[in-house]
Amino acid sequence: MFRKDADPTPLRGVDVLLADLDGVVYTGPDAIPHAVDALERAAAAGVRVGYITNNASRSDAVVAGHLAEFGLTVAPEDVVTSPQAAMRLLHGQIPPGSLVLVVGGEGLVTEVERAGYRITRAAADRPAAVLQGFAPEVSWRELAEAAFALARDADGGGIPWIATNTDWTIPVAGGIAPGNGTLVSAVHTAVGILPQVAGKPETPIFVEALKRFGATNALFLGDRLDTDVLGARRAGIRSAHVLTGIDRAKQLIAAVPEQRPDFLLEDLRQLTEPYPRTVLKRDETIVGRARVAIRSGRVEILADGDRRIDLLRAACAAIWGSGLPIYALDVPERLYTSR
Repeated sequence: MFRKDADPTPLRGVDVLLADLDGVVYTGPDAIPHAVDALERAAAAGVRVGYITNNASRSDAVVAGHLAEFGLTVAPEDVVTSPQAAMRLLHGQIPPGSLVLVVGGEGLVTEVERAGYRITRAAADRPAAVLQGFAPEVSWRELAEAAFALARDADGGGIPWIATNTDWTIPVAGGIAPGNGTLVSAVHTAVGILPQVAGKPETPIFVEALKRFGATNALFLGDRLDTDVLGARRAGIRSAHVLTGIDRAKQLIAAVPEQRPDFLLEDLRQLTEPYPRTVLKRDETIVGRARVAIRSGRVEILADGDRRIDLLRAACAAIWGSGLPIYALDVPERLYTSR
């Protein structure tokens, strides 16, 4: 129970917690510190936990198995993948049994076959649609076959092209690598058209998750503003941004309105911690003991407070509330290093 004078936690009132994977639960083969324990605590408290991933290279069963190795209690049906969302788009355009040219790996192939479609890798087979997703082994030849199949006729007609996602990058054990967006861009450059997109930041993957879990008050956990937070906002879902993945302090303070999360978390332990209120007092923005003001176009740190995350929360609230673009402000460099 919450005390009447206590600040609520980010999980208050949440019935379904939806978590991104890369940068939130794990990076490469390693679990992110505190993530597993925090998610298990949320589940033990009665919150349904589901996982959403744009990565199309693995099936839901493989992803669930990977998560279980970290100690998470998870079944394949708890995992929503971008290929599953792509099937929702595909069903509305071509009938089951149609031939689909697939660019991608196991995760995509599994869902296409499960949905009752036939698979080809060759444009010469005259497929009814092209479905493109990320896999490390995708080659120039596969991208070329997709371009051949998508070529328009003399009247400008063509077949549907669905991309599982357009993430420009993907975090892996060695660092930040090119994602599916770079591969989609290569095909786009060749054919001059854009695909329909199933994954974040588009809404089909969120619609799939909300329907599957029966969510009425969901919270989405992400580490990227341009896919996770933007997608959640488009789908009408509150979001919590965790500073363990791609976007850090510098990206947050410069975030455009449609990419601003509801909560900022240093790590997932803070899901169950009271979330301090933002207090506006004259020209000061106060979070916990951190105090920030914007004066004459300069962001001034009046008090660092007890925790780096509260300083970042206060700075973001002040900058976002000012209505000024980030390039119009003089921002102290040490705010960038407050995680």
